[in-house]
Amino acid sequence: MGISAWRMAVGSALFAVGVFLHYIAGASETVQLAVFLPAYLIVGFDVLAKAARNIRRGQLFDENFLMTVATVGAFALSLIPGVDDVLFPEAVAVMLFFQVGEWFERRAVGRTRQSISDLMDLQSETAHVVRNGTLEDVDPEDVSIEETIVILPGEKVPLDCVVKEGSSTLDTSALTGESIPRDIGPGSEVFSGTVNVSGRIVAVVTNTYEDSTATKVLELVEDSLSRKATAERFITRFARYYTPAVCATALMIAVVPSLLVGDAVSWVYRALTFLVVSCPCALVISVPLSYFCGIGAASRMGVLVKGGNYLEALAKTGTVVFDKTGTLTEGRFEVSEIHAVSVDEEEVLRTAAEAESVSNHPISKSILRACDSKVDPSHVSDAEEKPGKGITAVIRGATVHVGNGRLMEESGIAYCKEEVAGTNVHVAIDGEYAGHIVVSDVVKSDAARTVSDLRASGIRTVMLSGDSERICADVGSRLGIDEVVSELLPEGKTEALQGIIDGSPAGRTVVFVGDGINDAPSLALADIGIAVGGMGSDAAIEAADVVIMDDSPSKVTRCIALSRKVDRIVKENIAFALGVKFAILALTMIGITGMWAAVFGDVGVSVIAILNALRCMRTGD
Repeated sequence: MGISAWRMAVGSALFAVGVFLHYIAGASETVQLAVFLPAYLIVGFDVLAKAARNIRRGQLFDENFLMTVATVGAFALSLIPGVDDVLFPEAVAVMLFFQVGEWFERRAVGRTRQSISDLMDLQSETAHVVRNGTLEDVDPEDVSIEETIVILPGEKVPLDCVVKEGSSTLDTSALTGESIPRDIGPGSEVFSGTVNVSGRIVAVVTNTYEDSTATKVLELVEDSLSRKATAERFITRFARYYTPAVCATALMIAVVPSLLVGDAVSWVYRALTFLVVSCPCALVISVPLSYFCGIGAASRMGVLVKGGNYLEALAKTGTVVFDKTGTLTEGRFEVSEIHAVSVDEEEVLRTAAEAESVSNHPISKSILRACDSKVDPSHVSDAEEKPGKGITAVIRGATVHVGNGRLMEESGIAYCKEEVAGTNVHVAIDGEYAGHIVVSDVVKSDAARTVSDLRASGIRTVMLSGDSERICADVGSRLGIDEVVSELLPEGKTEALQGIIDGSPAGRTVVFVGDGINDAPSLALADIGIAVGGMGSDAAIEAADVVIMDDSPSKVTRCIALSRKVDRIVKENIAFALGVKFAILALTMIGITGMWAAVFGDVGVSVIAILNALRCMRTGD
């Protein structure tokens, strides 16, 4: 919790009075002690108590021990008869400014925790369940799959569900980081943790509370904070050896010169100053805080990073490998072109739509959506769907063939073989070729910008897909991807990814970006796996190291940029803290600096490093 406000206020007031008595009024040592000692005990009690507890446990070498020895020693030196220097102000200043540094740290951590703890509000405490014809308010944990719930306007969605009745607008910003609301209606999938904005909806539960999206997100965030980055582990090991070495050096500074040249008081004072400035607080606090802030910033933009180690690895990204369908494209087919030969384009589309009305294939549905005129299946008879080829049917008395080139060849119909990128659906009426329709997977609106930004950052891009070479080449060309590998079976995709990893330069990581369901092996194999559109996907949560909670590939670029920023700030803090400390330590050993410089070298450096670490919270630069 830290020192209370009243203790800080009283201690600061006494310190101010003591400074006046020492530097201006020239009060006696006894008067100064009567003011400084209470101030010291008020602001330094927590440090003294922690040091005493740690000594009993055998844990000597931490910042509490260093400051206790240094400040108690300063008081003791001042009380030695014949010693003119009164070090009371320095001793109290060490404790007071340490508490100021602790306050800054608590504020920094509090701000970061707030962005992450906002996720705790994802979970609703109540679910309105329809049971025996009445509406009951129950704990979401007590609701089973297939039960019907009612979600009122303004309420959080308590469980993953599918809308049965009603329509509304859904605020998904808590999960996705996107402020644009989403319209929902019967059949729409709704995830827990989102907010029902406008209308009353009735929905059927699809996941239990334990398996709901909100619960999985919270578990993911909790786990992420326990995974340390390499830099964090380095600082922990560094402090373990650094602190005993500093204590031994301080002891040598106090003893050896005193025996050789005398003036023991001066050398003990230098040793005490050496102890104060040597505290590794700036590193121990600021480095983990930087990664903590980075994870918090990522969560605010709808990106869940499973740990500081993954954030650190992202900063070293050299190659980003994308899956195509569902990652760079929508996985949703639309009619992109119509080429008419013997009839007009409207007739080609209407004929194809009527034939495809008997099929549930995604290509068929895309053609039906594109047909503005109402399709009447009653005009279709003798329809036969030929798997992998297409459909033959009789429409208004005419024999119609709608399908790929194999269907045309099988039926002896001459057709246009110069197919363009996409799925080409050929149409023939009574044996005469009418034209063809091109159906393409829709490229996501921010995909091209994502690839462009990655290349501008010096990152190589690769696309791996099981789709045809022609389609993949077209998508890759439109997006500006450096390398495209197509027609891959699932095992072929992991083999291709392994080859990219093996050929990657040392010190550079390979990131795989997939939709988190069928790409789980590749997500697990890559140095860093990023699942795009992972909301509600078990595979995404389990296999990926980073989960983007919506379908925006552009957040891959933002996440890498954030990781590089965090990495840069961590290095800045390490260089700044060690540089200032070693400079002051060297000056202290030769007697140029005193306890006030040591206070800056400890607390001042810590505060500056903490404020610098807080920059990781900002995602705009």
